[in-house]
Amino acid sequence: MPLARQLAKRYSRGREPLEDLEQVASIGLLKAIERYEIDRGTAFTTFAVPTIAGELKRHLRDHTWVVRIPRALKDLSTAVARAEADLESTLGRAPTAAELASATDASVEQILELRIALDAQPDTSLDADAHDDPTAALKHRIGIDEHGYERAEARATLDVLFRRLDDREREILHLRFEEDLSQEAIAARVGYSQMHISRLIRGALKRLAASHANTKT
Repeated sequence: MPLARQLAKRYSRGREPLEDLEQVASIGLLKAIERYEIDRGTAFTTFAVPTIAGELKRHLRDHTWVVRIPRALKDLSTAVARAEADLESTLGRAPTAAELASATDASVEQILELRIALDAQPDTSLDADAHDDPTAALKHRIGIDEHGYERAEARATLDVLFRRLDDREREILHLRFEEDLSQEAIAARVGYSQMHISRLIRGALKRLAASHANTKT
């Protein structure tokens, strides 16, 4: 188990909890125990290390990506990570895409494609705190379509158009569309016939539509 924990720490890059990696390494250790053949004369640790490391690599390759990418690109990420660490130690700076391509027998285009894919690997919980406000979660900062602006604009337009109607027309439209009264109820309230109320509503709406069309043009 100390060997499994040591390997888990080696592959821990902050993207997966160390406890999870230690569990994966333990599975790799069990597989190594099952497959180890003492008759071959090889030390158990020599056989166990690549078995445990392989289990860790498969786990990281298959479970830590937000966006699914080709397996070949995932395999390349492991080789690039090793080469990048070696080159940084040797060069004293971050290696270029061309230098990484040369060290991993990959093309520069593949290295650049991998860098784009790596940007999609880490994810952030929507319940995480916002950077500028620790008391607010990120999910409360996500932009949404605010229909209130459209309603406010429509209301302002109606206010302008309604000024072109007389007091009687404005009152009838208010009773019909804001108080949601039926034509019969409006007729009883203002003392007109239901048929006359219907004509007044149609006429007022027609004038509003024509005024709105003239305003847009």
